[in-house]
Amino acid sequence: MTRTFDIAVIGATGSVGEALVQLLEEREFPVANLHVIASGESAGSSVSYKGKNLRVKDLETFDFSSVRLAFFAAGSKVTQKYALQAGAAGCAVIDLASGLPAAQAPRVVPEANAQVLAAVAAPYLMTSPSAPGVALATVLAALPESLSIRRVTVTACLAVSSRGREGIAELARQTAELLNGRSLEPRLFDRQMAFNVLAQVEQGDSEGHSALERQIAAELQELLAIPTLPVAVTCIQVPVFFGDSLSVSLQAESSIDIKQVYAALDAAPSVELVELDDYPTVVGDAVGQDVVYVGRVRAGLADPAELNLWIASDNVRKGAALNAVQLAELLIKHYL
Repeated sequence: MTRTFDIAVIGATGSVGEALVQLLEEREFPVANLHVIASGESAGSSVSYKGKNLRVKDLETFDFSSVRLAFFAAGSKVTQKYALQAGAAGCAVIDLASGLPAAQAPRVVPEANAQVLAAVAAPYLMTSPSAPGVALATVLAALPESLSIRRVTVTACLAVSSRGREGIAELARQTAELLNGRSLEPRLFDRQMAFNVLAQVEQGDSEGHSALERQIAAELQELLAIPTLPVAVTCIQVPVFFGDSLSVSLQAESSIDIKQVYAALDAAPSVELVELDDYPTVVGDAVGQDVVYVGRVRAGLADPAELNLWIASDNVRKGAALNAVQLAELLIKHYL
């Protein structure tokens, strides 16, 4: 008889939370009882699951001892306030908001470093990294080991859904205002987002780097198990609702064998390789899909040890919800 588990989704009314619930149903996750949880203002609403409308419960009063596993998709502050409480109640935690230190809740992408789960002890606290981190690790882990990566440079073009429902609503509002010839007053973003590209996604620190840029660099070092790997990250906000696009340049130890790179990427189960005469986009390819698309694979113009890639991935589905569900699948198969 297949074991089933009582599961909680924290932040179930958000875009990532809804994707989590959808994937739990699509992938026939062995759920006994699904608890959909949100903050007080969303409590009492409903979320559809397997043809039923589940009533959203209030996080403030939820008893974590009633579930075996909880997905935290409600922001880092919520994770910091409740995740350890959940763990103390014997509930495994998969955090999608990077609210816990890596030493406490290791970052895991199944395609890159699933082996680290063997060293995680009960109650099993884990982090599903940022969506750009998941896409990068999925692709870079598929490259031949002989490549010996020495440096990574990333320009991450992030969809407004990286800011949650507020980001989606703000881009829609700005677009409507401008198309109807009305004056625009930016709200969520610090300036016009519609029909524009913003050079940063959040305020930089004293050295000019945003917290997300530092986070992605640290994630990649951990996921690839190269703690000293130099990683340069620039995150920009683009007027796209869903799907992240990443321009990546790698410095290898020696000349790149492009045929070997193509073969490795083509063989990777979670990667969809697009041949050189074409390229992937988020709207035409990646959104709604469970794989990471890679195209424009080429060596450097003047440096044969340089490898350049273009990556397109659904930031909500693949980069957030699916990675977390895949972690949960590994957890219940081998450890719970």
